[in-house]
Amino acid sequence: MFADPRKLAVALAGLCTFLDLYATQSLLPLFARDFHASAAEVSLTVSATTFAVAIVAPFVGAVADVLGRKRIIVGAIFLLAVPTVLLSFSVTLHQLVLGRFVQGLLLPPIFAVTVAYIGDEWPRREIAAVTGIYISGSGLGGFLGRFICGLVAEAWSWRAAFLVLGAVNLLCGVIVVRYLQRERNFVRTAGILGSFRTMAHHLRDSRLLATFTVGAVVLFSFIATFTYVNFYLAAPPFNFSSAALGSIFVVYLLGVVSSALVGHGVRMMGRKRLVLCSVATWCLGLLITLVPSLVTVIGGLAIAAASGFVFQTCATSYLTSVATHGRSSAVGLYVTCYYLGGSIGGVVPAPAWEDFGWPGCVLLVVAVQILAALIVARFWQEPGLPETA
Repeated sequence: MFADPRKLAVALAGLCTFLDLYATQSLLPLFARDFHASAAEVSLTVSATTFAVAIVAPFVGAVADVLGRKRIIVGAIFLLAVPTVLLSFSVTLHQLVLGRFVQGLLLPPIFAVTVAYIGDEWPRREIAAVTGIYISGSGLGGFLGRFICGLVAEAWSWRAAFLVLGAVNLLCGVIVVRYLQRERNFVRTAGILGSFRTMAHHLRDSRLLATFTVGAVVLFSFIATFTYVNFYLAAPPFNFSSAALGSIFVVYLLGVVSSALVGHGVRMMGRKRLVLCSVATWCLGLLITLVPSLVTVIGGLAIAAASGFVFQTCATSYLTSVATHGRSSAVGLYVTCYYLGGSIGGVVPAPAWEDFGWPGCVLLVVAVQILAALIVARFWQEPGLPETA
């Protein structure tokens, strides 16, 4: 898989992004206890990060279309270690939320620019497969961030967990510097204003607008599911500890596998059909978690995670195939919508949780998944086909 060292580099870039992004999910019950806060308040440690990503992403894309790729990716990975380490010194929930917001400001230069790098540096026929490798790295990072935090918090404290994450960021940065080759096929946009004009063009493309929207749904669904399931499993009859909560994210490893297989799936079925199948299995997995058994809950989460990573890989590779110019700005817009959806997913389900518990959260996610399926069915066409095909 990594005969091309650039593939290892993009996988580690994905790992760095998602290592930190959702790391606090397994710590939410601890934050609620230590800071005497509600579920909605501590969920801001997730939403603050995703909201910061949404704010910065389009501007990062515009800058990257002018300055290039590697220097932005590498610089952001090293800088990310700074607020990650400083989080360990937070003494109030507000400080913790602020530190998480700063982390979020540094994630788009990794995520958005790496996806654009893939679109520039590999032939179109290989984009889906390489994007799958990147998403696999992201899935591994998403698992490791939560797992490391839960495990270290159980052994020492949640503060020590952030120190460990900072060290991992630095290690990955060193490897990415070594193996991510300088871009060879990058076409520089004529200034920042030219990049923003390209962004305006993207907003007139119905296929891209549809992709931006379903991106928001994907992260809404992930955040809503994997934030509130922690409160569900921390309560009776499950009574999970922090380490146990971190361990449930082993289901993300199925996403690592499913993402790597997307390239083959796209060749067999096409992106649209594959996405519609992934929505169906995602909803099925969520409904399975309603059975009050630990085995079925974990099994349902595993199905949902694997399906979600397929959806995300398809959407990302479709985006870079449709946006034939100004890819960084297109990805930046996608990332903005994606993480706005994530920010909403951390907060909006709170009333459903308070009033209806876990079943309320599940039904909310299923509803937005159905919406995403309708959008894909209506607006997605393979590159090169007319939009009305």
